[in-house]
Amino acid sequence: MESVNMHEAKTRLSQLVARAAKGEAFIIAKAGKPIARVTAYDSPEESQQRRLGFLAGEFKVPDDFDRMGQDEITELFGG
Repeated sequence: MESVNMHEAKTRLSQLVARAAKGEAFIIAKAGKPIARVTAYDSPEESQQRRLGFLAGEFKVPDDFDRMGQDEITELFGG
């Protein structure tokens, strides 16, 4: 996530707000210390965002996944 210092945020406020409206969040910092996170108003809150593990239990990875097609690959590369 991009960090923008306070002075730059004041100077480029309209550009930064337009980017936030498109879904690009950013952090406003003062003297290098994060002060505020800016996101679009209708973006989901962090507690509502699910990224990793959202398909847990939906499918099973075969035990031989790392060896699938091994013979064919070896043959293709002249092994």
